[in-house]
Amino acid sequence: MAPGDVRLPVIAIFGPTASGKSAVAEALARLVPAEIVSADAMQVYDGLPILTNQPEVPTRLVAVWPLSHEASVGEYARLAHAAIDEILAAGRTPVVVGGTGLYLRAALADLDLPPPPPPGARERLERLYDERGAEHAHAVLVRADPAAAAAVHPNDRRRVIRALELAQAGSSLRPAHDRLWAGETRHPTLVVGLDAPRELLEGRIRERTRAMFQRGVEDEVRRALARPLSSTARHVIGLREIAELPREEAAAAIVRRTLRYASYQRKWLRRIPGVVSVGADRPAKEIAREVLEVARARQRLPAPRAG
Repeated sequence: MAPGDVRLPVIAIFGPTASGKSAVAEALARLVPAEIVSADAMQVYDGLPILTNQPEVPTRLVAVWPLSHEASVGEYARLAHAAIDEILAAGRTPVVVGGTGLYLRAALADLDLPPPPPPGARERLERLYDERGAEHAHAVLVRADPAAAAAVHPNDRRRVIRALELAQAGSSLRPAHDRLWAGETRHPTLVVGLDAPRELLEGRIRERTRAMFQRGVEDEVRRALARPLSSTARHVIGLREIAELPREEAAAAIVRRTLRYASYQRKWLRRIPGVVSVGADRPAKEIAREVLEVARARQRLPAPRAG
């Protein structure tokens, strides 16, 4: 390596849902020797390929867990680190594609994660919330972690329980320092953020939701609900809506919920230090070539293949 060269072996692509992350990653893999690694908390599940919009091209860490599996960031991080290191060892570029901010960061860095709760802790806290009431559970949280309690509404059952769980493990839902984005990535990494206008995202989300129903997502959900589902798998957007609502109402509810999630992802995007923002309202191949130009400006990547 010549003096002044900077190695940049990992490219990470983040953006709101429907911004075209997977298409850009696939275009990159056609331009340089690369393998794609998913950083999506729902695509890790096997059994819901339509609902979770799983890519059709080979992608690591897609459909690796059954729907009964209780997912954890720590377990995902170990799998992601191994996948990235294997790709690098093979002389290829890992392209990490994330719609879940925490999973993206877990793939790229060594996170200071709280220890897992002891067996039965979550169940005990769920009983506390359900049997003693939201106000009582929140009052317990006020005593255990005032900062977290100030950030969580008593009626937000999931977050109250999680905050209590973290407090019992000696951690906090609202740490004094930003644990997620502190520290360095494991390998030099270019993080690209896809910036898509809201109206573009809304149109794509509506079209994608319509296509899901045409492809048979209702049958997919029925098959999934006939099997054991973990609490983490139940968070897949659209699972509850399709199970409980008529088709038109379910589709409208999925669009609304997905738009809210896209807004949340845009907030995450603004938190990533050093992110390179690129416009997403162009063909994926054009975006991929811009990403490679930025990467080559920082280090020497192989020249893109013709085509």
